[in-house]
Amino acid sequence: MKITDPRVDENLKEMCLALAQSSSQDLIEAFFHSLMTPAEIADIAGRWALVKALKQGMRQRDIAENLGLSLCKITRGSRELKKPDAPFLQMLQLLERK
Repeated sequence: MKITDPRVDENLKEMCLALAQSSSQDLIEAFFHSLMTPAEIADIAGRWALVKALKQGMRQRDIAENLGLSLCKITRGSRELKKPDAPFLQMLQLLERK
């Protein structure tokens, strides 16, 4: 599927709805492992790690060195964190409540 295909949004919304309705962390983790390749999982985990590192105030160059990520990905994450009502911040706040 190409990124411009309207079914991309349709399917993403459907998956998000299913994930939001699940109360099983094990099921969600198994779903991700079934859905993605190990490389895709590592990429997503790395992006989440960079968001947490940015939130903790770590310097971008240190994040790049520690996580092996490009400065472009880190800059994008930093920009996303600075947005009003940033989804990254909202997700981090959900974790802090636990």
